[in-house]
Order: sequence, then structure tokens, then C-alpha cells
Amino acid sequence: MTSSSPATSTPAELAEVRAAIDAIDAQVVHLLAARESHVRRAATLKTSEDGVRAPARVDQVLRKVRTLAADAGATPDVVEQVYRTMISAFIDLELREHRTGRH
Repeated sequence: MTSSSPATSTPAELAEVRAAIDAIDAQVVHLLAARESHVRRAATLKTSEDGVRAPARVDQVLRKVRTLAADAGATPDVVEQVYRTMISAFIDLELREHRTGRH
């Protein structure tokens, strides 16, 4: 991949960047599936909706991923926002399972 400015980039360069993003997305989806499997397992070990929401654990995870983001050269605020959204979706999944008795 070349480091052309946006004004001088070519459609081929954009296609190359998009292909790289698509490959990363495929990896992320596989990792999310693995994470979901563990979240579902954790849900079976929790006895209450408060246990599912676990705000102290959410805070712990967010602090951890902000540090990991900084160490990896990512923007901590962006990573935190992505994680907040992901965690919220997984909490919703766990709560649905608790309410339908699948825990």
C-alpha cells in the first residue's frame, strides 16, 4: 500500500485499503463469535440481572481496553466507544436469555 495523499490516491489504492479492511472485519466477526460463546457461558453462571449488568466489570473491561488501545497505537476513545456498544449488545443478549429462562 502506498502513502499517497487523498487527493492523489487512485481507485486501485482505495480498493486495496477496502480489501484490507474487509479481511480485518472477517477476523473481528470470528473473534466476536468466540467472545459471544464465552459471554453465553458466563450468563449461565450468573444468578441475577444485576450480575449480568455488572457495572464494576464493565468499568474494568473499559479501563483495560483503553490501555490495550494506547499500547497498540489505536485511539482509546474510539476503542472505548466500540466496546461500550459491544458490551451493551452482549448485556442485552444475556438479559433476554435470563428473562426467557435460558440461563
